[in-house]
Amino acid sequence: MDDLGVRRRKPIHDTETIPDQRPEPRNFCRLKAVAGNCFKLFLVIAALLAAVWIFVDSPVEPLSFRYPDCPSLVGPLRLNDKLQHAEHLYEGELVGAESITTIGDILYTGTADGKIIKIENDKLSTIATLGTPPCGLPEHEPNCGRPLGLCASQGKLIVVDAYLGVFEVDPNTGEKVLLVPATLLVEGQKFGFLNDLTIISNGSKIYFTDSSSRWQRQHNRFLVMEGTCDGRLLEYDVNTKIVHVLLSGLCFANGVELSPAEDHILVCETTMARIIRYYINGKNKGRHEVFAENLPGLPDNISPSSFGGYWVGVATVRSREGFSIVDFLAPRPWLKKLMFKLFSQEFLLRFTSRHGLILELGPEGHIRRSLHDISGTAVSSVSEVYEHGDWLYLGSYFAPFLARLRLDDA
Repeated sequence: MDDLGVRRRKPIHDTETIPDQRPEPRNFCRLKAVAGNCFKLFLVIAALLAAVWIFVDSPVEPLSFRYPDCPSLVGPLRLNDKLQHAEHLYEGELVGAESITTIGDILYTGTADGKIIKIENDKLSTIATLGTPPCGLPEHEPNCGRPLGLCASQGKLIVVDAYLGVFEVDPNTGEKVLLVPATLLVEGQKFGFLNDLTIISNGSKIYFTDSSSRWQRQHNRFLVMEGTCDGRLLEYDVNTKIVHVLLSGLCFANGVELSPAEDHILVCETTMARIIRYYINGKNKGRHEVFAENLPGLPDNISPSSFGGYWVGVATVRSREGFSIVDFLAPRPWLKKLMFKLFSQEFLLRFTSRHGLILELGPEGHIRRSLHDISGTAVSSVSEVYEHGDWLYLGSYFAPFLARLRLDDA
């Protein structure tokens, strides 16, 4: 001690540091707590997903495949707003007018509640019901029926019902005759999802598609996501009443159309975003080849255009400019399997593009033009494009209306 009795402090040298005795900032503590909680939440979610993966069955066993890089939306695919000019007919009066045909100026279509509807003088009337009520809900479809492809032949309607078979329907009396029952085994394989048809001009042969023997229409998203390739193109001989398989191994065989010369058939292979050509006459009879590939969406039905080509309805759009869930999921079967363990196909449908699109193809499969509704507000998923007179009628498997567009606006 010095003279004053006060202990002197030890001098502090420049090289010494004084420990920071201040409390940690409050925000830093909060960050640590949040990080800890996030990690715990991650562990919980990971544990739940692991439990789902182990203990929950998946309805699908997806295959792995890849699409070619989606074509850019330029040239004949360039974006436009032409489909936004389509008008809605009979809104709320018919639902799911998938396919359209005509006899004279009378339109016919099939709806989600199992009915065949006649549209004459702007009035709707039911001419036939193929199945038995109740109708209207997806779970009713196997008994109620779901008419899809329609064609007119020899004054009669020929109708493919997804669950019940191929029918001939008298448009005047509504009398129906079952031509091909859905219970028929053809080459040992059952029908699962009858879809579309086309008829040779003399009415002697009907060509139709069976999309899958594994999946029914109400599970069509499972069929696309799984990548199942058990679809078939078939021929029904009206005179012999025999069904032959022309082509098998198709990945979601969908829309079908005869060429103008009736020497080949075009079949939309929905899952693979392409169209196959199968020869029924001439030197190439029995052979098949790709007619159009790497389309900018998944094709549904195909029908003639007055310009010598074909109209194609696009169910789901692929886009290089935006995110395509179809392309993203194709090579990731584990992710598709997990998604369907967690969510219903109806829920996952919300994540598909609403971009409405139809295509016109030339006689050799090149894209001549495209019509778009980018927002999907007027026209979303299109099942069929039916040209009649000055109009394009746009079918849909779910819309509560029939869309119509002037051909001059196309």
